[in-house]
Amino acid sequence: MNIRIKWLRDQLKPMELDGMIVSNPINIKYLTGLDAEGILIVAPKENVFITDSRYIEAVNSQLTIDDEIVAYDVRSLSKFDYEGFFMDCREIGFEEKYVTYETYKKYLQIYQVSLVETDGIIENHRVVKDEEEIWLIKKACEITDCAFEHAKKILQYDITEKELAFEIERFMIENGADGLAFDSIVAFGENTSMPHAVPTDRKLKSGDIVQFDIGAKYKGYCADFSRVIFVDEMKDEYVNLYDFVLEQQKKMESCFKDGANMKQVIKDREVEYHLKNCEILHAFGHGVGLSVHEEPILSSKMELYLKENMVIAIEPAVYKPERFGIRIEDTYQITKNSCINLTKSGKDYTIIKLKKGIDL
Repeated sequence: MNIRIKWLRDQLKPMELDGMIVSNPINIKYLTGLDAEGILIVAPKENVFITDSRYIEAVNSQLTIDDEIVAYDVRSLSKFDYEGFFMDCREIGFEEKYVTYETYKKYLQIYQVSLVETDGIIENHRVVKDEEEIWLIKKACEITDCAFEHAKKILQYDITEKELAFEIERFMIENGADGLAFDSIVAFGENTSMPHAVPTDRKLKSGDIVQFDIGAKYKGYCADFSRVIFVDEMKDEYVNLYDFVLEQQKKMESCFKDGANMKQVIKDREVEYHLKNCEILHAFGHGVGLSVHEEPILSSKMELYLKENMVIAIEPAVYKPERFGIRIEDTYQITKNSCINLTKSGKDYTIIKLKKGIDL
């Protein structure tokens, strides 16, 4: 039996929905384990995955009787087949946060039913991880920690941001990762002031601050991790702001446990940022799982009660435009009375003397 699809069917009943069209590929993977282009139809009589000829063979090779899913090549389906999936149904759910208006109109036309918004029902369920999901995230974090250690070892004069980012990706894949949880951010010097800097041909030089924001993906699950290191020296201004960022992370971490309401905790962080004259350019954190950024978002604008086995990244940061930035980020598992840091790399000041002559 597919336990997750059964869970979804149970949620649809009190909403008086006869079925649901799942279009978000991340939600499809969560419900079925399938990682292929297509849509999942949870119909009254059966569960149907509709894909095309590029994926049908691979999909059928993954499905078992226990999955309780029938896969169809879209070319084999007629107008009457589509209408038949929801025959005698009045209303079915759809993912309004993912489906475009064009696709919405297409669904209305081919399925001949009323469509009802489901308000992120699957995403809201994904926030609490099961034992297997947590193990996979831990593995992704372990690979990420090792990649960071590797990156520090290969630093040398004139290495570029692009070259270092490539070496991190190569290391992750060679050590078990499916790929990257997101495009690696590797930034030197003034480029660290941009939260989502894209690696360039900028070369490393003495006196630089280096920002890493990296994460491996393992069997679909993500890690999220940020550190800064200093080349040859650590200026007094860096020390002061590094200490501030780390203090903010520790204060949030100390509040992490089942049942904690993060709204006031985040408001307190915002007050301390304003007192420090630092602008807040992004949220203090977010959920991590099949997506590297997923619910919940750590914001003071909404009540957020943490639950045991949520996985959350905390990422306080300070940015000085066109000069430098400092971001520290770790991935945490919420437990009953505290939290577990799943990314284990140290957070003491790291000053590295540049090396010469390393062949990448």
